[in-house]
Amino acid sequence: MERQEQKAVIEGLLFVAGDEGIYPEQIAKVLEVEVKDAIKLVEELQEEYDQLQRGLQIVQFAKVYRFATKKEHAPYYQKLMDAPTTASLSQAALETLAIIAYRQPITRTEIEEIRGVKTDRALQTLVSHLLIKEVGRVEGPGRPILYGTTKEFLDTFALQTLDELPALSEEGEGMNEADLFFGSLQEISK
Repeated sequence: MERQEQKAVIEGLLFVAGDEGIYPEQIAKVLEVEVKDAIKLVEELQEEYDQLQRGLQIVQFAKVYRFATKKEHAPYYQKLMDAPTTASLSQAALETLAIIAYRQPITRTEIEEIRGVKTDRALQTLVSHLLIKEVGRVEGPGRPILYGTTKEFLDTFALQTLDELPALSEEGEGMNEADLFFGSLQEISK
């Protein structure tokens, strides 16, 4: 594999790893190179991002590499987060919310295993709507975030406790009731 393609693969790995990031050893294993070579490739990619003045940068925290936004652009990102949203939640966000409500506390990776797709954007949306929040971290490699629902979630659905959620059977019966229940959020959030 050519060097430029290796860097393209690393870029994709960083995207897929999301906020949890990726260790140099993982990159080396995927690319089938030495760890020192993987680190050199990441450093080259970091330089390319800096030279192109991109909105993202590659940073290293606690031995893992991940994408991060640039500090100097923070006021623009804050405007987006502060802007009132009138759009309803997407189907992906509703599915993610249902999984969190029934399986909390749960990590992003566990949610993605259930849904079979990335959930970063859905999680961001749910956090910005104050329907979910970080409730802890897993003790282990990378210390992934555990998500759970909020009081705002309970208020939105007029629930006193999570015990009032529609019951789901093992075979998935009752899923229609849960779908209707969570679908009502689309009307509420308009």
